[in-house]
Amino acid sequence: MSNRIANFFHFSSPQTFYPLAGRMWPVFAALGTVFAAVGLWLGFFVAPTDAQQGEGYRIIFVHVPASWMSMFIYCVMAMWAGLGLAWNTRLSGMMASALAPTGALFAFLSLWTGALWGKPMWGTWWVWDARLTSELILFFLYIGFLALQAAIDDPRRADKAGAVLALVGVVNIPIIYFSVKWWNTLHQGASVSLTKSPTMAATMLWGMLIMGLACWMYAIAVSLARVRCIILERERHTEWVKHAVA
Repeated sequence: MSNRIANFFHFSSPQTFYPLAGRMWPVFAALGTVFAAVGLWLGFFVAPTDAQQGEGYRIIFVHVPASWMSMFIYCVMAMWAGLGLAWNTRLSGMMASALAPTGALFAFLSLWTGALWGKPMWGTWWVWDARLTSELILFFLYIGFLALQAAIDDPRRADKAGAVLALVGVVNIPIIYFSVKWWNTLHQGASVSLTKSPTMAATMLWGMLIMGLACWMYAIAVSLARVRCIILERERHTEWVKHAVA
């Protein structure tokens, strides 16, 4: 246990984490590409046509994983931001900054694909449904986090301000998840649950889960690649960066 703790603090330094991230992100990028190819093949070519929704339901193979990731990344971003706020670690703020654009992308994809699904199913692109509205708020939280950090010149002050916003915004995550249970909404309930049997065909379920893994691998790969750029930018005046880019 002591060795694990020592390794954690060893890699909490930007100088030691930079080469580790460089070795890791290509692996996750390759895994994401493979999972995406398999997931899209299952979802668009193997999974059967839905009896009620027809072919239009296939948007869920992008929509559902994007929705999952938009919430999960926000929680991870808030965790890193909270660690940075509590322990004043430089890498924590950098990781939060690296995760935010990817989380915003998935939130946007969730809203956009939801609109594409909603038009043929509900007859409208958008309704002020509890699930849709809370997901839109999540997208604005990501944008607000990025805008707040961009507005403050000092990176350490920007990290602290962004951390406060990120931690306050965590309250929106359970609202998104439980909105279909707490309010009468047009949005359907969860098709995948840890406590209930899935309500879809096995091929559909596997396609969705594999696409979820693809999005997860993509998020890790892109965030690691992005944090390397942030480290170089913020640590550019240090000797080790000068040697690293020489």
